[in-house]
Amino acid sequence: MASTCEVQEQRDSNTITLQALPPSEQSRTNSENDSSEDGFAALEKWNEPRINAYRSFATFWSMLVMGANDAAYGALIPYLESYYDLSYTIVSLVFLSPLVGYTLAAFLNHRIHTSLGQRGPALIGPGCHLVAYIVNCVHPPYPVLVISFIFAGFGNGLEDAAWNAWIGNMAHSNELLGLLHGFYGVGAVLSPLAATYMIARSSMPWYYFYYVMIGAAFVELAFCGACFWKSTGAVFRAMSASTGDANKKGGLKSALFTNPSARVTWLCSLFLLGYVGVEVALGGWIVTFMIRVRNGPAFASGMTATGFWLGITVGRFLLGFVTPRVGEKLAIAAYVLLSMAFGLILWLVPQFYASAVAVALQGFFLGPLFPGVIVMIAKLLPRHLHVSSIGFAAAFGGSGAAILPFAVGALAQAKGVRVLQPFIIALSGAIFLAWLGLPRVKKEQRSE
Repeated sequence: MASTCEVQEQRDSNTITLQALPPSEQSRTNSENDSSEDGFAALEKWNEPRINAYRSFATFWSMLVMGANDAAYGALIPYLESYYDLSYTIVSLVFLSPLVGYTLAAFLNHRIHTSLGQRGPALIGPGCHLVAYIVNCVHPPYPVLVISFIFAGFGNGLEDAAWNAWIGNMAHSNELLGLLHGFYGVGAVLSPLAATYMIARSSMPWYYFYYVMIGAAFVELAFCGACFWKSTGAVFRAMSASTGDANKKGGLKSALFTNPSARVTWLCSLFLLGYVGVEVALGGWIVTFMIRVRNGPAFASGMTATGFWLGITVGRFLLGFVTPRVGEKLAIAAYVLLSMAFGLILWLVPQFYASAVAVALQGFFLGPLFPGVIVMIAKLLPRHLHVSSIGFAAAFGGSGAAILPFAVGALAQAKGVRVLQPFIIALSGAIFLAWLGLPRVKKEQRSE
């Protein structure tokens, strides 16, 4: 009975309920709640309560591991081709197999949150990463390697959804999501750099790279598990009750099939499907493109992938502060058009260094798209749908990392890898049209 009263007294929408805090924290939280104006719940901050600071850094590390996972494919593809003697189509299965994991994550995300809270993704996600990387280290037969990436995809899908939904509900979410996805970019920069150096310069076998990934995933498991250990399913359910959402349907069915929420969820999901496909296809095939089409040396071509992911990282860190000042709707549309312009340069200017600069700038303007979409969902939809809608959009979009790079591989097998840029530009045009279909955000829809 006492626990029920505590929940009823909590007007903040924080993911930590009062009963999960020490008395001093309860006192401060009550004070903050009483100061919220006009009956609106105060938004959570990245450093208040104090545990949030540790949790924020844990999510940053988690995204770094996810970025390193996704960006490694591009650097490893030429070596997987030769090691296993594969065609473009068959080697592209390493992009396609995570789709199974992402799909499972999309449908299980809400249930895992309800049953296990954020502790679930914090333990299951890194655990799946460890399984995949340990299998890769023993350089198994290629079909087993493909299956191992299903586990990596499931881990990425769970954590991508959980951390985006959590940070997307914070004050200054645009800037924080820029940082969150900036760390994804940091991992994506370091991963091909490390893999290329280990393989091309130090003559190590390709699978030695996954010893590094095992270490990173182990730190991820320990850090995220410790920080989110108290974020149980009971805490998540109590938070929903405390915000007045207990009697509202916050499941996936409501987010996908009840208008107007369904329109926002599906358009954002399709946008992210195309965007993530552009990002991973370009990052995954640019090394092969630079070697086979621009006739670049192996090491310099490998560095173009690093330049692309570095552009994404810098774009997320810098443009994340520009986007809220311009407005998400206008800013994201402009970024897509600018990325298409540099894609045309990469396609039509047949010079190695011009292509290297163009792909880095393409990455710069692609960088802020994912966090911008998450902010739009959080602003356009009611709070009780955030976990389901953001979770589905992130996981559904993550499947673009599987489907579309595989499609590029199949096209490259038939027409040559020079089809990469026309494919990327056409896909960018499609996500631009999807973005135009979203409603505008009214200023009163979100108070930060």
